[in-house]
Amino acid sequence: MKNLNNIVFGRLLHTVVCCGAALLLMALTACEGSELYRVNAPDWLSAKVDSIKNANNGGEEEEEVLEGQMEDVYNIGNENLTSGFWTLGKTYVVPAGEKWQAQFNLTVNPDNKYFKNFYIVLNACTNAETGDLGDEYGVIRYDNDPSKNSEWNTTGTEINRSLVDGNFFSVSGDDDVDANAQKMNGKITLTVDRSDGGLFIKMSNGTLTKTYTQTTSFPSTGADIPLACRIGVEGSLVSFLSTNIEPIGGCTSASDKQPLELEISGVPSEILVGTTQEEAFANIVGVVTFEEGVTMNVAAADLQFETIPNYEGLGQKTLIAIYNKTFKGLNAAKPVIATKTFSVVKELSAFTQTVVVPTPLVLGAEDNSSGWWSAHTENIKVEPKETKVVNFTNYTSKGNNWNNFCIVLNKTDVAQEYAVVRADNYGWGAGYEGNANLKTIGGFASDEEWAAWREAMDGAKVTAYITNNGDGTADIKAVMVGNNGVTYTQEYLGINKINPDDMCFRFTVDNCHLVFDHALGTPDCTAGWWSAHTANVKVPAHTVCTVNFTNYSSGVNNWNNFVIVLNKANLAEYAVVRADNYGWGAGYEGNANLKTSGGQADWGAWLAAMNGAKCTAQIVNNGDGTADIKVVMHGTDGKDYIQDYIGINTIDPDDLYFRFTVDSSYLVFE
Repeated sequence: MKNLNNIVFGRLLHTVVCCGAALLLMALTACEGSELYRVNAPDWLSAKVDSIKNANNGGEEEEEVLEGQMEDVYNIGNENLTSGFWTLGKTYVVPAGEKWQAQFNLTVNPDNKYFKNFYIVLNACTNAETGDLGDEYGVIRYDNDPSKNSEWNTTGTEINRSLVDGNFFSVSGDDDVDANAQKMNGKITLTVDRSDGGLFIKMSNGTLTKTYTQTTSFPSTGADIPLACRIGVEGSLVSFLSTNIEPIGGCTSASDKQPLELEISGVPSEILVGTTQEEAFANIVGVVTFEEGVTMNVAAADLQFETIPNYEGLGQKTLIAIYNKTFKGLNAAKPVIATKTFSVVKELSAFTQTVVVPTPLVLGAEDNSSGWWSAHTENIKVEPKETKVVNFTNYTSKGNNWNNFCIVLNKTDVAQEYAVVRADNYGWGAGYEGNANLKTIGGFASDEEWAAWREAMDGAKVTAYITNNGDGTADIKAVMVGNNGVTYTQEYLGINKINPDDMCFRFTVDNCHLVFDHALGTPDCTAGWWSAHTANVKVPAHTVCTVNFTNYSSGVNNWNNFVIVLNKANLAEYAVVRADNYGWGAGYEGNANLKTSGGQADWGAWLAAMNGAKCTAQIVNNGDGTADIKVVMHGTDGKDYIQDYIGINTIDPDDLYFRFTVDSSYLVFE
């Protein structure tokens, strides 16, 4: 499923205003397909089922009596109802044999799309203290449409559609509009009951009720597994009120809170001399952490800025951002600050990156018997101020440190080498030996560390960056994620004696073999959503990274094509965007300056043409706290289709990465 987005907390009021208009009961007559909702409940559930049946018979339910409720006041979703799918709230862990009850106000979108309400996500919890998530069992949404995805089963074994009951049906056509959607508004009482070994879920505003009743063990893999529950929204707002189980991170009170910490993103890495502070800092976004762990996003206009030394003049500066308000906007007892560095420059840096796949796709014998210099990839040229990026898996005999990949820098004439560098902090050649300015980063001080590294390199996922600085020097960087999950970095910075107009690279082996990443997903397009990802590729500030690939699609839905994720090094997401003019994330939702190309004129023709489409994607780090994604898709019908996402914000220009994922699609990279 789509990854967790941060909760967006709005400013809270002392009182919660409930809907003034009474909600009308949506009485059910005999409906075709209603047998899907019949519940054969055992005795222990009869009272719960009877209350729902009473509602089915035309009477409003009495408000459920709640016990042991604690105040937990916060918002899930943007108050302007713009939050995208998978905007999730806190994690509430329900142990086996216990019951969770919560109340919140729901505000649905005025566009009346039946699915824009709330849903509950059910996961295994691998650590009840920290809320660590295991397998996702499935999702149950408040709407009740037997023909659409009002609930789904992620594992394929847990959520059973036939166990759903309710006193209302969502009625939507091809446009997904249900005129009765506004009846979902109001105070929701949510119950997740595991007290009798099965699972009973009830969601109701007193008029519209939906239940899920499973009498057998839940989960099927072991009823004693703690169940992690999260409430999510899409284009709606949940204003949480109370809970009888304390969430991970604690409850949030309605009282005012002092700020404790400030983090900022969107600070430009470079600012062109003469640019005003207002222009330079316009994209800065702050995240303020208040007492009780409550967080809130603040814009540049809500912050005060100081620059040391003075903003004017060339050179590196330190930006100090200050926030001095409480959670409710009063003057804080003590302000919070955050700092970032930037440079004022005469000319902005301008580098390009290109992701490439060397040939052959497998280099060296698979039993790691290929000796030193026995096999090489093709020669790949790197232009001045360009970086070539290569993703591959390294396999090694583990006999010695040097039994891993090697990278050769040379002229077009491969006989004339600039340098040869290994994975283990060692190299040689005219641009390496005797180079007083050469800087290497990596390696270890002890034999024990080297031994652990050698073991981890067998199956290590490697991203190599080969950079022609355009000034007679070159850099090589390799990020190696070992089979132990540890990330190792090896850099060779300032290799000299380079002819910037004639610099190439190639790979060779020494009792190892390399498998270059060239495809994602499965050729039959059955790989499900988020099931596979490419390596994380860094995009430095003021850099455009280009990726060429062929897109194959199942052709079932518009979203069954490539997906691009923008994130930090730790995979915290800025934005996730699809091929079909849709996305979500902190830098996408509520971004008034975001511009998209608007989709396609004929979606049917586009979808058909995407199975085998030749695509060029550009990921642009503007260096000012924003990023762009531009894609040209040359369809199988001979037409070029454009999809752009311009001005994704909340970007830290020094920590921007991207990766691809699939959804019933298959990508082949060039």
